[in-house]
Amino acid sequence: VQLQASGGGLVQAGGSLRLSCAASGFTLETYVIAWFRQVPGKEREGVSCISSRGGSTYYADSVKGRFTISRDNAKKTAYLQMNSLKPEDTAVYYCAADYSRTDYVSSICVLAPFGSWGQGTLVTVSS
Repeated sequence: VQLQASGGGLVQAGGSLRLSCAASGFTLETYVIAWFRQVPGKEREGVSCISSRGGSTYYADSVKGRFTISRDNAKKTAYLQMNSLKPEDTAVYYCAADYSRTDYVSSICVLAPFGSWGQGTLVTVSS
């Protein structure tokens, strides 16, 4: 099971980026995908989750209305569209996968024991 996150970069406040999480070695449609972010010296924050077939999603309050998580199981890729970016969104973003038998995620999805993680992609938002 391998995940590779990409799409990070430098963007001005108010701009947009789309992160991708490419999976290999497993059937993506049986896994919940989540995005996390972490700033050095701070705790990791769960940003968003999407259920195994995309039927439900979760967003942290800090990104709700600005970020959109999606997935294309045929392409084995999940995405995080980030709009209206703010300097406080600056962080290393990681994607993670957790096996799931249902097409549902709850508000505590980010607390699941995600066993597979991507390597992280840096997002820097300048003011």
